[in-house]
Amino acid sequence: MTQPLITITVVGQPAPQGSKRPLGKGRMVEQVEGVHPWRQDVKQAAIDAMTNGPLALDGPLVAEMVFTMRDKPVSKPTWWPTGIRWSKLMWWRPASAPDLSKLVRSTEDALTQARVWKDDARVVEYRRVAKVFVDQPGEPDALSRPGAVIRIWPVAE
Repeated sequence: MTQPLITITVVGQPAPQGSKRPLGKGRMVEQVEGVHPWRQDVKQAAIDAMTNGPLALDGPLVAEMVFTMRDKPVSKPTWWPTGIRWSKLMWWRPASAPDLSKLVRSTEDALTQARVWKDDARVVEYRRVAKVFVDQPGEPDALSRPGAVIRIWPVAE
């Protein structure tokens, strides 16, 4: 694949897009705490990455999002399979909340607000979407603190 049109590195605590609940008089409010700061972190990182102003990419796009969640826990995860040896030196992927698809939704909305693309509906394919721990070995997109690495390409013909 060619070089991405844009690479955005976000530092901040990834937060999922949650459901909205009515606040009264037709107003709706997010139910998930932390989504507003996350969207602001993504928006600011995107603006910083767009050196010539908003891209407002249009047409079919391919995206990649790798979320660095937190430090790896030192205790065995509750989902660890019975009968498989565990050691605190082992590495695994963050298989707990928040949902990966909801992280993508909140991040897409922030990229739309930043005018990286005209609309998140332009994304027709994801090259990679993943959750990793801070400084995860063998993971080139793992950051040294929570955040995300986002790359966007045009669809190759």
